[in-house]
Amino acid sequence: MTPTNSAELESQLLAADPQKIAADPKGFGELVKNYQAASIANYGEQLKGEIAEQTQATLADMARDLKAEVAAPKPGVNYAKGYNPGALGAKLDEVYENSVDFIRSTWHGNAHRPEAAAKLARVRNDYGTQVPADGGFLVPESLRSTLLEVALESSIVRPLATVVPMETQRVPFPTIDSTSNASSVHGGLIGYWTEESAALTESQATFGRVVLDAKKLTGYSEVPNELFADSILSFDALLGRLWPQAIAHFEDVAFFRGTGVGEPLGFQNANAAVSVTAESGQAAATIVWENIVKMYARMLPTSLSRAVWIANINTFPELATMALSVGTGGGPVWLSNGVGGPPATILGRPVIFTEKAETLGTAGDIVFADLSYYLIGDRQQMQMSSSPHYKFANDQTAVRIIERLDGRPWLQSAITPNKGSTTLTPFVRLATRS
Repeated sequence: MTPTNSAELESQLLAADPQKIAADPKGFGELVKNYQAASIANYGEQLKGEIAEQTQATLADMARDLKAEVAAPKPGVNYAKGYNPGALGAKLDEVYENSVDFIRSTWHGNAHRPEAAAKLARVRNDYGTQVPADGGFLVPESLRSTLLEVALESSIVRPLATVVPMETQRVPFPTIDSTSNASSVHGGLIGYWTEESAALTESQATFGRVVLDAKKLTGYSEVPNELFADSILSFDALLGRLWPQAIAHFEDVAFFRGTGVGEPLGFQNANAAVSVTAESGQAAATIVWENIVKMYARMLPTSLSRAVWIANINTFPELATMALSVGTGGGPVWLSNGVGGPPATILGRPVIFTEKAETLGTAGDIVFADLSYYLIGDRQQMQMSSSPHYKFANDQTAVRIIERLDGRPWLQSAITPNKGSTTLTPFVRLATRS
């Protein structure tokens, strides 16, 4: 046996017969050479292990240091829930103390100050991927996430949708190409009952992808220069409350009914959306209980615990007076009396009233939707810029904020159930009644 360490070599030498060694010096030499080779090999493996261990430890330390330097939140600062330490604007959190400091520094009237100029040199950017001239100033992540959190208070789709952070302008997101559960699920997966030791039958799912392509949502307003010069706190209040509400409004409008061309594709225009037709003889601009029941029956069963009703506020009179006919009688099904407020649910699912849904009588005036099947690609990047030139004669500053995002339905087709031919979907709307 070839010794692999000094202890084994010593043991073999002590047990060796000197006469045999003298009679076969070549064999003894081979023993020593083999020992030397085995020792080097063992040492090499040991050395490689030590190097790998040290390398991993060094890289881990570097990663921790980098995260602490670039993305670590400031101690004692309460960041918004949507704060992402990996976002582009996170590196600017240390540049500005708060939103007032950011606004004051980026306003052209203060840009000549040395301290403001030094900060602007760090934040001036050219992040427009398709239109480099868009430029502006990258908004710190702490401010962006705060604006977004305020927007969530008045947003309908974003809090219920699946939000996908986008590290690049275009992000392909995988989806299962499923159209029917009649004989398979998830676009081709089939389960077989198989006897012991019998050959297995092959099946596989068909996968597709939804491409999220960041698009620009631009907000614009004209602000009197006195507001910047005399009351920057007032403008901060304007930015902190009105802008998020405006962002939420225009996001929702696109998420509801966007065309997908230069803007998100709204869930009402999804290929997977289905429309429940009006009842025979139903009057125009009405909603009857049968409409609601049939809409509920078109929802994916797995989505019933997540789906919500979204309706234009002008549908309320119709919903409040819906009646269930029983023989020659009947009664209201949503409001039982006029004492308390209206219930917050229909068939156990929440009701959200909004002006963003279609008007009464139009397709989509009431929708039953599971918005977790709607994808929002968020570039997590916001830019702000101002110009004193456009409204110079009016002594006003034009302010522009740019957000980059996209929205797409995740499911590409309504699904035929295992039993029955009526398709099911997470996006159900009531068709036009005319």
